[in-house]
Amino acid sequence: MLSFKKTLTVAAGVASAFAFGASHASADTTDSQNLPTDYVVKSGDTLNKLSSEFNTTVDSIAAKNNIANVNLIMVGQHLNFAETVAQSAAPAQAAQAPAAPVVAAPVQQAPAATPVAEPVRQAAPQVSSSAALNALIARESSGNVNARNGQYYGIGQLSAQARAVYGGNSTDYNDQLNAMKAYIAARYGTAENAWAHSQATGWY
Repeated sequence: MLSFKKTLTVAAGVASAFAFGASHASADTTDSQNLPTDYVVKSGDTLNKLSSEFNTTVDSIAAKNNIANVNLIMVGQHLNFAETVAQSAAPAQAAQAPAAPVVAAPVQQAPAATPVAEPVRQAAPQVSSSAALNALIARESSGNVNARNGQYYGIGQLSAQARAVYGGNSTDYNDQLNAMKAYIAARYGTAENAWAHSQATGWY
């Protein structure tokens, strides 16, 4: 009977010790001021929120954890708030500090890849609007207001359908020119684009 009671007493003590340890499982991750020494960032956390929660400042958290961008922390990231841990962890974290620019560098350099393509886009249209327009007229009709090729007519060699919309049915040069400009604006936006298309396909 005594042995059974003794066994119960030991079991109760072990259970009590286990319960005590479980309830204080986080004690090892806080300092004497109850500041976390190993806080894992959760979804929704920000440095502003954490600084308010742990009665510290954003700059202090950033300095202790070598955070370059105070607006950027990651879920799962480990943060130290305690003074003593921050000082002892500083050398280890300082060694990791150069890694931060390496991660950020590709993201910041990505936009720089866009201007590389710009010269390719700008290489084709190297003529002014008037030069492109004159080049189209020279290719299509040599400036002859009476030039005709089947249904295509005038200096811009507009089709009957295009002339029905934009005009240019007369032999007046300005009338045909304005009709040609209206057609180009509606179809290509600019004379440069129309000229580029004509160079690539032989028509516009």
